[in-house]
Amino acid sequence: MTITRIGKQFCASMLLGASVLGAASLPVYAQQYAANFKGTDVQEFINIVGKNLNKTIIVDPTVRGKINVRSYDLLNDEQYYQFFLNVLQVYGFAIVEMDNNIIKVVKDKDAKLSNIRVADDNAPGIGDEMVTRIVPLYNVEAKQLAPLLRQLNDNAGGGNVVNYDPSNVLMITGRAATVNKLVEIVKRVDLQGDTAMDVVQLRHASAGEMVRIIDTLYRSSGAKGASPGQSPKVVADERTNAVIVSGDEKSRARVRNLIETLDGELKTTGNTKVVYLKYAKAEDLVKVLSGFAETLENNGEPKTTKNSSRNRITIVSHDETNALVINAEPDQMRTLDSVIRQLDVRRAQVLVEAIIVEVAEGDDVGFGIQWATTAGAGTQFNNLGPTIGEIGAGIWQAQPKKANNTCTVTASGAENCTNNPDQRGDISLLAQALGKVNGMAWGVAFGDFGALVQAVSSDTNSNVLATPSITTLDNQEASFVVGDEVPILTGSTASSSNSNPFQTVERKEVGIKLKVIPQINEGSGVKLTIEQEVSNINGKTSVDVTFGTRRLTTTVMADSGKIVVLGGLLQEAVQESVQKVPFLGDIPIIGHLFRSSSSGVTKKNLMVFIKPTIIRDDVTMQGIAGRKYNYFRGVQLEQQERGVNLMPKVTPPILDEWNPEDDIPEGVKKVLEGYQSGDGLETRIRDSEPALKVITDKPQHGDDND
Repeated sequence: MTITRIGKQFCASMLLGASVLGAASLPVYAQQYAANFKGTDVQEFINIVGKNLNKTIIVDPTVRGKINVRSYDLLNDEQYYQFFLNVLQVYGFAIVEMDNNIIKVVKDKDAKLSNIRVADDNAPGIGDEMVTRIVPLYNVEAKQLAPLLRQLNDNAGGGNVVNYDPSNVLMITGRAATVNKLVEIVKRVDLQGDTAMDVVQLRHASAGEMVRIIDTLYRSSGAKGASPGQSPKVVADERTNAVIVSGDEKSRARVRNLIETLDGELKTTGNTKVVYLKYAKAEDLVKVLSGFAETLENNGEPKTTKNSSRNRITIVSHDETNALVINAEPDQMRTLDSVIRQLDVRRAQVLVEAIIVEVAEGDDVGFGIQWATTAGAGTQFNNLGPTIGEIGAGIWQAQPKKANNTCTVTASGAENCTNNPDQRGDISLLAQALGKVNGMAWGVAFGDFGALVQAVSSDTNSNVLATPSITTLDNQEASFVVGDEVPILTGSTASSSNSNPFQTVERKEVGIKLKVIPQINEGSGVKLTIEQEVSNINGKTSVDVTFGTRRLTTTVMADSGKIVVLGGLLQEAVQESVQKVPFLGDIPIIGHLFRSSSSGVTKKNLMVFIKPTIIRDDVTMQGIAGRKYNYFRGVQLEQQERGVNLMPKVTPPILDEWNPEDDIPEGVKKVLEGYQSGDGLETRIRDSEPALKVITDKPQHGDDND
């Protein structure tokens, strides 16, 4: 073993001729080393290097073996340290630099798990130093590049390549020389994928129409299977009427040439275009655009001879195809295209559900005693059922009449007799009087005295729940009516001879009504202008029928899917009626013989709630429709299980089962089936590609059936 330290003043021939040289005693400005090792133990080699470099080195017990190396050049401190790292790398070892000038020597595979230095572009490291680099990617996905880099790194030793997808970065560990090479490869690959952008300003054509033509051209030419660098991306900037082209240089050059060819001036100053609308109604849109076109003709200025020479803008609607036929100059056409595109958008819908809850209860109690005598004395009260006079008159008229003879004398003195048979009494008055009985009526008659005792007690409870719902477009009025039309007599006319009488009748809607105008605001808020009415028939009067109406008109703000209260009525009424004979009716206990009392208590709770739900896409609509559909189908299934009373062989009708898979496109079905069968993602997409192409490649005009 030979380790020699000498000054720069000695020549190289003297160093090579000596077997062992001691340290030079002359002052030196920089130490240089020449090393020869033959069959030297690796730990002894490490100790000598640590002593020469004045470093504390900790050696892993598993570091064993002998080395053979010879140096013919003079090495300075930095070169000597790199020589040390090279020798360790050849024999499968690596160092880990610690604080306080301490070095650990471990095996290669253990180094990547140790506290090695995190390098960067300013201090990347050199040679066989173990480092870790974090490399961000801007154009290529880290998970796609990581498998390729692992093939170029010593993964069995201390190398490692890990990708972190959320930040799209690569973490590379290994020898500095290898890591720097991989970083350079990454930068070049990422730079190759970094496509530049060009902004092409149009002079005559419309940016939106130009982008549509280019997209159609590349899609129809089969560019879908080409590499990303061969398929440029184009985006229209309607504000500046420019086309932004992104891609590699050759692709951008082809697109620029195509745009320059198409962006030529028309042979005439005018331009006619047919715009197929997707959502808006052509007839309504003409009304909006007509006023805007007049301002556009004058460029926002008062009409003068200069601007009056420009061609007039004509906009005509074709209702059969829901299209607009526009004739205007190119710059005006671009402005109109931009306005139409912003107006012809899919409007969101709102499902409005009103919840009406009415709970009412009432208690009525009545008790009264009426009496009379043939002498003419008696009491009568009409606050509780019929009076004793009405009952007595009905009983008197209901008595049968016995047979008798009626004789009359004529002018000549002759007598004319008529035999009248037995006649049944008329019970109409008695039936009318008994029809007023409410509860119990008990009549007592003995001698010339008669009494009528009446008692009644009633308890009424009602619970009404109504949930009318309606779906309408944003800012579109909708109404909902469920009820009956009740005829009401409004007038009658008869002539003096009553030869042609007639009556006029008006019909009134009675039931549940809902009228709403929703307006969707930013976020999930909905402004609702609501008119809610619940009406019913109370009963008949001497003139006509009476109606009960609860109407609510208001404007509220509500969040989508949330229930808000619109209003309510909490009502409690107590009514008491007493009819009595003065003084006698106030006597305790005995006074009940001269008194008739009735009492009633009524409580009513009425609350109205509203729940709006914003529907922005077909998926939300299908979910809401499916829940409603399944609810009613569940009610029908429950009725089928109960059966029809007294008709066991009758089967109630049932809705068909809701199957959401019927609405899924065929391409999506194949992808889902692939997931269930366990095929690879690439195979699933390839098998579904033709069907998916039909879904994604929709026509650009309004004559499609989507």
